[in-house]
Amino acid sequence: MSSPLLIFWEQIFGRRPAIDPALSKAQQEFSHQASATIFLIMRRMRVPLITLIVIFSISVIGLSLIPGVDAEGRPARMTLFDAFYFMSYTATTIGFGELPWPFTTAQRLWVTFSIYLSVIGWAYAIGSLLTLLQDRSFRQALALQQFTRKVARLREPFLLLAGYGRAGELLVKAFDALGQRVVVIDESGDRIDALELAAYHADVPGLAANAGNPHYLSIAGLGHPNCAGVLALTNDDETNLAVTMAAALLRPELPIVARTISPTIADRMHAFGTPSVVNPFDRFGDHLRLALNAPASYQLLSWLEAGPGAALPAKSAPPPEGRWVMCGYGRFGRELTADLRAQGFEVTIIEPKEARDHPAGVIIGDACEPSVLEAAELASAIGLVAGTDNDTTNLSMLANARRMNPNLFLAARQNKPTSAALFESMDLDALLVPTEVVAHEVYAQISTPLLWRFIQGVPEQGDDWAADLVGRLVDNCGQALPALWKVKLDREQAPALHSALAQDRVLLGQLLRSPEERDRRLEIVPLLLLRGDQATLAPDDDTLLAADDELLFAGQGFDRRELEGTMVIDATAAYVLTGDRIPSGWVWAKLSGKSPARSR
Repeated sequence: MSSPLLIFWEQIFGRRPAIDPALSKAQQEFSHQASATIFLIMRRMRVPLITLIVIFSISVIGLSLIPGVDAEGRPARMTLFDAFYFMSYTATTIGFGELPWPFTTAQRLWVTFSIYLSVIGWAYAIGSLLTLLQDRSFRQALALQQFTRKVARLREPFLLLAGYGRAGELLVKAFDALGQRVVVIDESGDRIDALELAAYHADVPGLAANAGNPHYLSIAGLGHPNCAGVLALTNDDETNLAVTMAAALLRPELPIVARTISPTIADRMHAFGTPSVVNPFDRFGDHLRLALNAPASYQLLSWLEAGPGAALPAKSAPPPEGRWVMCGYGRFGRELTADLRAQGFEVTIIEPKEARDHPAGVIIGDACEPSVLEAAELASAIGLVAGTDNDTTNLSMLANARRMNPNLFLAARQNKPTSAALFESMDLDALLVPTEVVAHEVYAQISTPLLWRFIQGVPEQGDDWAADLVGRLVDNCGQALPALWKVKLDREQAPALHSALAQDRVLLGQLLRSPEERDRRLEIVPLLLLRGDQATLAPDDDTLLAADDELLFAGQGFDRRELEGTMVIDATAAYVLTGDRIPSGWVWAKLSGKSPARSR
C-alpha cells in the first residue's frame, strides 16, 4: 500500500518524489516510517485543526465586516490583515490592545464572542492532542520512527539480537564491555523499557515487536550493510526458527546463532544453511558426561566459558559406577537420561504425571515426597538430577535427597535468575542455568571464534592434558582467568616478523620471550594455533610458526603489550629472535654504524 503523503504529492505535482537510489534500505525505511508517523498525526488532528481554522476564519472575517470609527469619528472598517493580526495576538493571550483605533460596542461584542469561541476550539484541540499522545498506536509509531532513525545512523558493525531475556541481557552487557554494538528486538515492551534504563556505554536501540516478522527484522537492521550477525535467543522456539529462516534467506552470508530446546526445530533450522544451534539441555548433558568421565577437562571448560576474571572452579569428584535417579521427564529429563544411558549408567525416572510415551519402569509421583524417593531406592543410587521446570520443586527434591543419602552426586536445573542464591547455598555438584549456558556459548562463538574452536577440541585431548593445561594457566596467570586474545601473523598485525616468518625462522618459544630480558619468558599461555583449517591445541614452544597463522593466547595485560611490541617494532623483534641489539632510530644507527632492521 502506498503512503498517503506520496499519493497527495502525486495528485498535486503529477508525479512521485524521486527516491535517491544511493540511499540504503535502512534510510528508505526511516523515510517511510517518518511519513507514516506524520500521516497518523495529521489524521488524528484533522478535525481539531479544521475546527480551529474555521473559528479563526469566522472571527477574522466578522471583525473586518463590522464597521468601526476612526480617530476623527468617521466610519471605517479594519482590513483583513489588521483583523488577522488582532485575532492572532488575542487568541494567543498576548493582548496588545485595540487597533488601529478604539473599538465600537459592536466590535467589542464580536471580539468577546470570538474569544469564547476560540477558547472552546483550543480546548478541543489541546484535549485531542493529549489523547493522541496517550494513544498506543501513536506511541508505537513514534517509537518505531526513533528506533529506525537510530539503526539507520549506525556506522559500525553491529549484532542483531532477537530476544532480550536473561541470556540476551548477559550478552548485551558482555558485548557492550567489548565495544561491540548491538540492536535488540523483543516482543515484550517491559523488556525494551528495561533495556533503555540499563547503563550501557553505547546506545543500544531496542524495538518492542515480534522478531519472527521479517518486516520488523528488516527495520531492526537485517538488511543494513553493517549488520555483522544475527542472534535468535527468544524463549519461543518457533520465533527463533522464523528469525533463522528470514536471516538465512535474506542475508545468507551472515553468521547466525539460534537457541532451541527441540531437536526437531534444530533440524528445521539446519535446513536453512549452517546456523549455529545452541541447545542448553543437550549442552548440559555433554558437560555432565565430561564431569563424570574427565573432571579436569570439565574444570577447564567451565573456567574458560565463565569469562575473564572468573575464579578457578573446584575440580569435581565423579561418583563411581551405579544408578542415577532422574526427577522430571520433560525435554530436559529426556535429553539427560539419554546421555546418561549412553555412558552405560542405569537411570530410574520419577515423573509426577503419567503419559503414554513414558518408558517402562517410570515411577509416577511427586519426588518431593520421601516415600516416592524411597520407592526409587535412593539409598542405593549414586546421583540424582532435579530437572523439573519449577525451582521450588527442584530445591525440595535436593533437600530430601541429601537428607536420605548424603553421598549422592547432585545435579539440578535452575529456571529463574531470582533462585540463584538458593541453588548456590545448596553447594551442588552440577547446576544447569539454561540462560547462562546459552550466553556463555554464544559469547564464545561471536567474541572469540578461536576460543570456541578450542572448547570444541578439549574433550578429545584427555583428562591428563587438561589437568596439565590448568596447571600452566594457574602458574602463569593465577587463580583468576586472565584475558584471552587472538593475533594473526600477517603484515598488518605482525609487520616486524614478516621476513623471519617467510624464512621459517620463528619458533613460538622465541616469540614469547621478553623484549626487556630475552632469557625471561613472558607469562603467556598459547591455547590454540590455527593454520588454514588445521587447529593445534596448546602448541609447545618448539612449534614453528608461519605467515598468516592465528594464535589464541591467555595472559595478563602487560605481557600482551610486550608481545605486541615484538610483533610491530623491528628492533624489538630482532632482539627477541636473535639476541642482536639493533638501533631503532636513524641517529643511533648512524652513530653505531648499523642499519635498522627492516623486515617488512
